[in-house]
Amino acid sequence: MAVPHDLPLVSTIAVGLSLAFVLGLIATRLRIPPIVGYLLAGVVIGPHTPGFVADLHLAEQLSEIGIVLLMFGVGLHFSIADLMAVKKIALPGAIVQIGAAVGMGAVVAHYMLDWSWTSGAMFGLALSVASTVVLLRALEEHNLLQTTNGRIAIGWLIVEDLAMVLALVMIPALAVSSAGGDALQGSPLHQLGVAGVKIALFVAVMMIGGKRLLPWLLNVVAQTRSRELFTLAVFAAALGVAFGASKLFGVSFALGAFFAGMMIRESSMNHEVAERALPFQDAFAVLFFVAVGMLFNPAILWEQPGNVLMATSIIMIGKSVAAFMIVMLLRYPLKTGLLVSASLAQIGEFSFILITLGLTYGLLPEDGRDLILAGAMISIALNPLMFYGARKAYEYASRHNRLSQVFNMHDDDLAHLTAVEKQTLRDLVILVGYGRVGKHICNNIQEAHIDLVVIDNNRERVEALREAGFHALAGNATHEETLEEAAIRKAVAIVVAVPDTFEARRIVQAARILKPEIKVLVRAHNDKEMHYFEEQSVDLAVTGPREIGRRMVEFLNGMQTPPKQSGAH
Repeated sequence: MAVPHDLPLVSTIAVGLSLAFVLGLIATRLRIPPIVGYLLAGVVIGPHTPGFVADLHLAEQLSEIGIVLLMFGVGLHFSIADLMAVKKIALPGAIVQIGAAVGMGAVVAHYMLDWSWTSGAMFGLALSVASTVVLLRALEEHNLLQTTNGRIAIGWLIVEDLAMVLALVMIPALAVSSAGGDALQGSPLHQLGVAGVKIALFVAVMMIGGKRLLPWLLNVVAQTRSRELFTLAVFAAALGVAFGASKLFGVSFALGAFFAGMMIRESSMNHEVAERALPFQDAFAVLFFVAVGMLFNPAILWEQPGNVLMATSIIMIGKSVAAFMIVMLLRYPLKTGLLVSASLAQIGEFSFILITLGLTYGLLPEDGRDLILAGAMISIALNPLMFYGARKAYEYASRHNRLSQVFNMHDDDLAHLTAVEKQTLRDLVILVGYGRVGKHICNNIQEAHIDLVVIDNNRERVEALREAGFHALAGNATHEETLEEAAIRKAVAIVVAVPDTFEARRIVQAARILKPEIKVLVRAHNDKEMHYFEEQSVDLAVTGPREIGRRMVEFLNGMQTPPKQSGAH
């Protein structure tokens, strides 16, 4: 039965999503990121392969909605606090790595492909930024999301995303430069100035008005208790701000949606907004990847295999080596360098957005689009192998003392207490996790004049604690050697205040192995965790709701209520 051509929108969505589901499921079964399946679905229904051909114009419009919702989601999850926690490595590292990738892409494109320097720079820029989706999925799969190295990789990616947001503003000016404006009004400097003024006005309006208006609007809608109205308000905020930003300030839809997400994140409704937006964001994001796949001409794989290999090498080798060298020069451990380099050895969403803009403004030839898409699919498919290789490289280096010394694997000052500290500490308490909860626990222990050692996996946080006079070390408390460094043999108690339950369980087990009689105090998040820790015979497990209830009852019991009077007055 032929697909009805009088309903191109329905047929494009139906066939695109169905095929994306099938190929995405197959990719997942093969332990390949499902994005590869979505891109292949686009290739299958695209104009460069036989069989059914979806409406490319409609697919591109649907992909625009996908871009808007993707950027809205990035804004919803963008946290300046998360970035500041790893700023000493993420900021310089990401900026230098982007510059290295742009340089490699520009040089190769200019001398090997005979492109202009502007096209080469655009090519390198598209190869420089990793995929948020692929990175987060990989960190989750390897249980690295809550680790220091995982946070560094995420912070690095946040900086890359911010740089790409700025690039979305700069690309029109680059287009003018490439075309060669002949008057002051058409000069690149003038275009940059106009773009700068427009984006400054837009940011000011969003920071002053949008920051108040959007959360207020969502609160008003929430009071109606209408689920569909709230969902509609979320989409109106994302698409409405994106459209208004484009028409009134001349900035991209993507930038408008990003700022809409950022402003809503500041409200108390951010979790509800994310919950409503996520299913639609996922669906339209799939259509975005399908639309990108439709643009790809697979003939380039056998017509220009050398160029495909070159693009893939820049992504998986050039970027990774640059990132590794930067991390090592900043004197971070080998494990951090290997994880960051493996995490960035792929490209994704922003690369595809840059492809679209590059083609629109004539900054990128069609061959460049196909090379970038080929490199994206190959690098995403092979990214799990990069993590496997990084783990094996670390294990190999750890078995060879000379390599351990070269890469400073065991000579990290922040991972050790000094000999004087170990000698003077007596009957100490170990606190694992100096976060929002751990900070209050630490202050209370200090006020009680009890010796305290803090273990945290955030190096910047440990440096700040040491500067403030605390005994602190950087490390993973699930490892017995970290607890040994914290002088657990002299400890009377260990307080576990990490946010990850799985990690907390492993810390308790490691502490009990090293010192079975140690008192264990644990932060739990719910009654299920409380029940688990009680079964493990921890000395104290506390949850927020239980503690609030207990304190309120104590207050009520302590109130002096007047005795009831009997008889008539």
